[in-house]
Amino acid sequence: MLIDSFNRKLDYLRVSVTDRCNLRCVYCMPPEGVQWKPHRSMLSFEEILDLCRIMAELGIRKVKITGGEPLVRRGIASFVKNLRTISGIEKITLTTNGLLLGRYLDEAETLDALPDGVNISLDALDTERFHHIAGEANAGTGEILASIGRLLEKQVPVKINCVPIRGLNEEEIVPLAAMAKDRNIAVRFIELMPLGSARNYNPVTGDETSAILEKAFGRLSPHSGVEGAGPAVYYSLAGFAGKIGFINPVSMGFCETCNRLRLTSEGFLKPCLSSALGSDLRGLLRSGASDGELARAITETVAKKPAFHALSPVYGGYEERNSSGMPAGMPEGMSGIGG
Repeated sequence: MLIDSFNRKLDYLRVSVTDRCNLRCVYCMPPEGVQWKPHRSMLSFEEILDLCRIMAELGIRKVKITGGEPLVRRGIASFVKNLRTISGIEKITLTTNGLLLGRYLDEAETLDALPDGVNISLDALDTERFHHIAGEANAGTGEILASIGRLLEKQVPVKINCVPIRGLNEEEIVPLAAMAKDRNIAVRFIELMPLGSARNYNPVTGDETSAILEKAFGRLSPHSGVEGAGPAVYYSLAGFAGKIGFINPVSMGFCETCNRLRLTSEGFLKPCLSSALGSDLRGLLRSGASDGELARAITETVAKKPAFHALSPVYGGYEERNSSGMPAGMPEGMSGIGG
């Protein structure tokens, strides 16, 4: 079992399988774009599976596959199928922008590699707003909505993730929430984190978002059930089949109950999104380290997990940042860390 120095049980691993993405969302990537990391620097699927096997032996039970956009990487369905064979892994979920989801589902259904849940990043239903935020004029929401229907037909749980940003998509909050009215899905609103290019925009706080929703739909009632392994707090609305969730890392924070580790596409194991601490597992793997040596590096990383992140004034240290909005020693924004 992985227990950090603050007695938090860590059983949830977020794995970035690529830094590449087919969108250029304004709050994730800088206007000038980013230079993709060379393919040789990325972990192979075999290397990721080895690390997941070792971490499962240490107590990891849930794996979230992220990117970049994970579905741009070839062979991802086979990877999910192989990941499912690892003893100890109880739940495999996927975060995606949904544009390539239809193609993935075709392959996953053939291989019996459907994930246990899918989170879809969707910041607007209006075509013009969607194009502006996504930075891609040829992308549309039609195929995303069609894939959501396919997932629900297969009884795969769906969560919609929206980042409300002042001046960009406040008008989308109500239409997106309404997606949960007749369908058993969770629509979650995530506060914008001040990382990289996101610092150019003003967030809509969780409290503001909830006020908008209550004005439109009535009182939000706390949901007593369990929804996933992450930090979202869920609510019910009268007459809604689904749930509304809030993830408020800036205005509230949730570090006291954090249960996660992050593995970047280059094999760096991070104990915290905003921390420069971690371990270069790729270097150890490729130098021939044994399972025991890798396990020690993982447990040592867990022991370094900080009490709080540095993204919120709730926890202090908010102003101790570099020009990219990251704490000292962390030059990258969200696009370089992984979802």
